[in-house]
Amino acid sequence: MLIPLTIAAVAGYFLGAIPFGYLVARAYGINIFEHGSKSPGATNVKRVLGKKAGNTVFALDAVKGALAAGWPLLLACWAAHRSAATSDHAIGWTVYTANVKVLSPDTVIPAAVTGLLFAVIGHSFSCFTRFKGGKGVATSAGGFIVLMPVVTLIALAVWLVTFFVSRYVSLASILAAVAIPVGAFLLHKPPLLTGLAALIGAFVIILHRANVGRLLKGTENKFVKKPASAPSVNP
Repeated sequence: MLIPLTIAAVAGYFLGAIPFGYLVARAYGINIFEHGSKSPGATNVKRVLGKKAGNTVFALDAVKGALAAGWPLLLACWAAHRSAATSDHAIGWTVYTANVKVLSPDTVIPAAVTGLLFAVIGHSFSCFTRFKGGKGVATSAGGFIVLMPVVTLIALAVWLVTFFVSRYVSLASILAAVAIPVGAFLLHKPPLLTGLAALIGAFVIILHRANVGRLLKGTENKFVKKPASAPSVNP
């Protein structure tokens, strides 16, 4: 099992480490690490550059998580289909590359879990931006929508209700991070997925610890819409 998990970890980290927030902001001519909250996350990009840029970053960051968690599932489906075409026992499939076992039925979910975990780590501590990054909300959401779509939709509902009532993105993200493991537990998801949800949820909350302090003090900034056409900012 070590080789599939290692492949998933490395692939997940480098997928997650792609700094889309930084790259999109650079396309607008600014260094996002020098503006707003100085975070390359979608929320800060939206505050600084407007809705279009922020939504683009959120979508791209979510795709990173979806790919990191989804490639083992896609590869498993392909291998099982190919095996079924030649045998009545598709459960016996195994994927090899250069005589190295890349994936087998018993490593699919562990590989998907490992991939998503390391994608979130890569997003938050990107080797391409001196180990600085975002808080992992969009990347986590992208991965969980692949692994646990119903649970993720519940967490999304929690995020939306909290945000539209309070206008605090941080509070909405924290409560959504709590909703994921709680939803996984209540819907009787496998322990591995529930454990991953709890681990990533705790990780996201820890990265929001400064926001928690400001929320408790009443100094946290509420989200204010940016005009569609953001003013030009010098790099």
